[in-house]
Amino acid sequence: MPDPDAKAERDSAGERPEPGVADAVEATESYQTEEGVVFYDAENPLAWMQAGEVIDLEETA
Repeated sequence: MPDPDAKAERDSAGERPEPGVADAVEATESYQTEEGVVFYDAENPLAWMQAGEVIDLEETA
């Protein structure tokens, strides 16, 4: 007799969970300084990075 759970496992094996990009983007804030743009996590302001120039990711890929 076939195992109904086996089919569910096969069906979900190729699926990948949606990354939490939307949550990460919503929690990201930025501000501009003389040296460039600073991006930071609004929920954890100590997590930040600074960019000296803007790069279009579609052009570099």
